[in-house]
Amino acid sequence: MHELSITQSMLEVALEQAEKSEAKEIKKINVVIGEMTGIVEQCVQFYFKFLGKGTIAEGATLSFTRVPTTARCRSCGKDFEVEEFAWACPYCGVNDLEITAGKELFVESIEVE
Repeated sequence: MHELSITQSMLEVALEQAEKSEAKEIKKINVVIGEMTGIVEQCVQFYFKFLGKGTIAEGATLSFTRVPTTARCRSCGKDFEVEEFAWACPYCGVNDLEITAGKELFVESIEVE
């Protein structure tokens, strides 16, 4: 359900930026989503169609870039992609990790006319 408020915020950012550039229409919104956010793209698209009605973003497409969860082992210093439920370093077996990617959530760019 948190997708509704996220979609609303995303739309507000896009509309604000489009207004600043005096755009007449938003064609596409490019969104970056980290795996750890738990956001379901289909839900965002559903809410976007509803929330975008009557705005210059109506009919715009959403493009999602997924960022995998990556970590750095605090013991051996190696970077790796975290597999689901495998929260230990695949190199040394230690589970003292620092998450380095996968929490992202932002509008990367918008395409306007």
